[in-house]
Amino acid sequence: MSGEALENLSHEDRVFFPSEKFAAQANGKADLYDRAKNDRDGFWNEQAENLQWDTKWSQVLDWSDAPVSKWFVGGKLNVSVNCVDRHVAAGNGSRVAIHFEGERGDTQTITYQNLLDSVSQAANALTELGIKAGDRVAIYMPMIPEAVISMLACARIGAPHSVVFGGFSAESLRSRIEDASASLVITADGGFRKGSAFGLKVAVDEAIEDMPSVKNVLVVKRTEQEVNWNSDRDIWWDEIVSRQSTSHAPQAFDSEHPLFILYTSGTTGKPKGILHTTGGYLTQASYTHRVVFDLKPETDVYWCTADVGWITGHSYVTYGPLANGATQVIYEGTPDTPHKGRWWEIVAKYGVTILYTAPTAIRTFMKWGDEFPQAHDLSTLRLLGSVGEPINPEAWMWYREVIGASNCPIVDTWWQTETGGIMISPLPGVTGTKPGSAMGPIPGISAEILDDAGVAVGHGSGGYLVLTQPWPAMLRGIWGDMERYKETYWSRFKSQYFAGDGAKWDNDGAIWLLGRVDDVMNVSGHRISTTEVESALVSHPTVAEAAVVGANDETTGQGIVAFVILRAGSEDGPGVAQELRAHVAKEIGAIARPRQILIVAELPKTRSGKIMRRLLRDVAENRTLGDVTTLADPTIMNLISDGLNSSSTDDD
Repeated sequence: MSGEALENLSHEDRVFFPSEKFAAQANGKADLYDRAKNDRDGFWNEQAENLQWDTKWSQVLDWSDAPVSKWFVGGKLNVSVNCVDRHVAAGNGSRVAIHFEGERGDTQTITYQNLLDSVSQAANALTELGIKAGDRVAIYMPMIPEAVISMLACARIGAPHSVVFGGFSAESLRSRIEDASASLVITADGGFRKGSAFGLKVAVDEAIEDMPSVKNVLVVKRTEQEVNWNSDRDIWWDEIVSRQSTSHAPQAFDSEHPLFILYTSGTTGKPKGILHTTGGYLTQASYTHRVVFDLKPETDVYWCTADVGWITGHSYVTYGPLANGATQVIYEGTPDTPHKGRWWEIVAKYGVTILYTAPTAIRTFMKWGDEFPQAHDLSTLRLLGSVGEPINPEAWMWYREVIGASNCPIVDTWWQTETGGIMISPLPGVTGTKPGSAMGPIPGISAEILDDAGVAVGHGSGGYLVLTQPWPAMLRGIWGDMERYKETYWSRFKSQYFAGDGAKWDNDGAIWLLGRVDDVMNVSGHRISTTEVESALVSHPTVAEAAVVGANDETTGQGIVAFVILRAGSEDGPGVAQELRAHVAKEIGAIARPRQILIVAELPKTRSGKIMRRLLRDVAENRTLGDVTTLADPTIMNLISDGLNSSSTDDD
């Protein structure tokens, strides 16, 4: 990736430092960087000792069979015990583990003792159904406590789980169940979204038709909608789990025992099952949750808004927070049901102190207007986090000023399904932060930015982001396809993990993520990041959100097509698109001026908030639309397609 289109971003020179008060109490200290650099194995050894092990390991890292690693070799532990039992044993059974808030206002308060009882009962039920260590269990659930309980019950008995996001279609579910050869599916009759019930059991029925590997379907009664029932296969959760004993003797498993398979989404062909194991994964999930979010389990109320169907929900809803004895919020519904202040109402209700969410959500709140968060008391917040994609500087500043009252450090985190845990992030209390930058690798992680030839670039230049050393939570392979693992992640740069993302160093040595390298457009020989153009658009005062794609162009190779949502109160008119095109040219350069700008009411997003740029490319290139079943609102694409022909084009 050349540096031609990687000019300094507008906020590169603006740095926010932690207050002396925050720094004094922070879990992360500056010496962590030196300790990790000087004795990497010793550093990770120290982090692993924060967990409860039945058998101590004999070797921190075995990298002799690279690119397959083994961490904490010979060590044995139980993940469920580390997330639940040990907190009860330490006298914290009465501490709240989960504040559950249903979309319709129903609530549950679940203490660590309650959670231990429920997980033990669920583990006993799975055992009664014949599930044993090594068997795979598919979980297809709404965002309710039983989803977390199911994950922990699987971990307790050593059965690797494969959680499938509840917004995926029956066909997507089927491919994942088949690939993992799951023998049990845990689901619900349905869930609630935007005030209405949606079905899940119906999708499971379709997915497992003529699939003999699935012996049973365990069904949580959530919506009480009518479902088809196969009495030889289907079992109500309440009927089998509630009659189980709350006593369960857990078994310790090897550090490298498979913990879960999580399939990456959005690609065609065979799903890619990312395999994570036990000891290294839990070590890094708990360590990063503790230091990146500065968790104080006795006083903090933590809320990660991700669904458990994604890796963020695995590492920073289920495993990281519970391993650290945190009190957290789990919310079932959408941010605008029954009103656009719902999230902020929840923050005020539970006194949330740490909030971790996605840039897409932040930009949506910006679009709706400041009045919604300002109607609620957000003064308990003390730290904010961002995850999922690069956050544009304007959204970062809005997050800081409107949600954090200019008083909360922001941790902008980069990591992936494959990495298992946070890799690049500011360390609150230590690191200065720049709006839109993930800053640098956390202690214990080694990263570099390379050019096409595999040579490290200097400050002020961009290229390919790689990880140069193994890390505890790294994937151990692609389920059933080790050659694909090696080819996908380790073939581009010898002995280094290629993340698939572009990045740049600024002149001060801070890292700026530029999105997937396949989201880099080639315009007249100049490589331009979609993220840079999107950030330039959102820096205009009338723009709330933007998505940019590259479309084939006979003259320039690719032309830049932008889809833009205006802020509330801003009006679309004949001159708006031209004004925005000129604004991008001013911010980045004339080469980045969009060929077309389409003002839209919404963007195509999955139920998790991810923008489906693939569909926007289909529209921009006048192709038949691909699969839209995972969109939160499939009708959005019709509105976008209808409006494209009336959009502004580049006549200059």
